[in-house]
Parts: sequence; structure tokens; C-alpha cells
Amino acid sequence: MSENIEVGSVLTGKVTGIQPYGAFVALDENTQGLVHISEITHGYVKDINDHLKVGDEVSVKVLSVDEAAGKIGLSIRATQEAPEVPARPRKPRKKPAAAIQQDDSAQGFNTLKDKLQEWIDQSDIQKK
Repeated sequence: MSENIEVGSVLTGKVTGIQPYGAFVALDENTQGLVHISEITHGYVKDINDHLKVGDEVSVKVLSVDEAAGKIGLSIRATQEAPEVPARPRKPRKKPAAAIQQDDSAQGFNTLKDKLQEWIDQSDIQKK
């Protein structure tokens, strides 16, 4: 591997091969690296062939260098300015529902408030 390749450096290379998972880029006659599909461009890439073809000259940033394995991780995306994401309009908040009016009449189910007092009274009777 070339000694002048350092993590963080931006180089120019030529696309030599395309696979479903990324593109191989030759940095010089003896050195090539891989641009993973997630590092091709900002946003989702379904098919690399929509963005690159063999022979394209690309600017790449070196993300990683593994001397032992002889692998170089590259990124085209890191050399490009991120597109401005348009602000999504905020949805207006829903207004809280009107407070539920409690009907104190004896119709329907007992309220927990009424039942609680009944349970306390029963507990006191059982203790005696």
C-alpha cells in the first residue's frame, strides 16, 4: 500500500468495479479502496449504477486504512456538501377535549371516589 494514504485525506481516483455493496476505486496503479454503498451519496442508494459507472473519476475521502488486511475504506459522500433538508411544516396541536362534566346523580356505575370510601368503611368494620 502507498504510504501517502492517510485517514482524512481527500484523493482523486477512478472507479474500477461496481458490486451491489459498493464501488472499487483505484487511487493509483497499486492501490484501490472500497466506497461502501452507504458512502456513495447523501440519501438512500438503491442501485449504485444509477450514480456511478466504471471509468468515472471521483473525489474520495479516506475513512479507514487497514494495513494488515490491505483494505482502504473510502467515501464519496464525505467530499460533498450535505443537501439542505427543508423544514417540514409543523402540524397544529390538537386542542385538548373539553373537561368531562361529572354527573353526581346515582345513575350508572359507581365512581371510584364513591367506591373507595365504601371500601375503607368495609375495611374498618372487618378490623373491629
